[in-house]
Amino acid sequence: MKIIPVCPYSFGSNTYLLLSGSAAIVVDPSVSVRAIETLLEQNGAHLCGILLTHGHFDHTVAVDTLRDAYPVPLMMHSGDAPMMTDGRINGFYDFYGKECTHRPAECLLEDGDTVSLGNEEIKVISTPGHSPGSICLLCHGESEDFLVSGDTLFSNSVGRWDLWHGDAATLAQSLAKLKALDGNMKIYAGHGEDSTLASALESAKYYLDF
Repeated sequence: MKIIPVCPYSFGSNTYLLLSGSAAIVVDPSVSVRAIETLLEQNGAHLCGILLTHGHFDHTVAVDTLRDAYPVPLMMHSGDAPMMTDGRINGFYDFYGKECTHRPAECLLEDGDTVSLGNEEIKVISTPGHSPGSICLLCHGESEDFLVSGDTLFSNSVGRWDLWHGDAATLAQSLAKLKALDGNMKIYAGHGEDSTLASALESAKYYLDF
């Protein structure tokens, strides 16, 4: 499996394209549909689905326009499902004073589920704390595994826990859970640059005890 950043670091959030052969999944679409179309065309790929690491607005702004352009399912953890239809809890109202909502997700995920992409699978790891339905995505890379960490873990910090149902103690437990994975694997976060898991977890200790 291969991962490609889409318009890296635009809008303050990262959108990724996961590729397995000619099959593709978009993770956290916060860019224009055209930007995604361009990458699909360049890689000779067809879109199979949209996958969210969590439900905050800055990671979901393009989900409906993308679904309008491509008849693919939106997949996310059940814990964040209410954020799609409630603009008071997805963070948009907190920043802009008005609501922004989307159509419900077609497929709700739980911890340990797998998402098929081509002949490969993406493992869903539940990591609540930033939000109740935050997840990390464990993928088998071309040479080594990698992790899409969303807003659970950044290269030099962790996700905030002061939004709807965020919780510092729960986030600390989620970070401790990630310690069981290979620290040498690369992580691709919801904001900022990529890093190794071990380096990111070491930085996270400045914010939380785990």
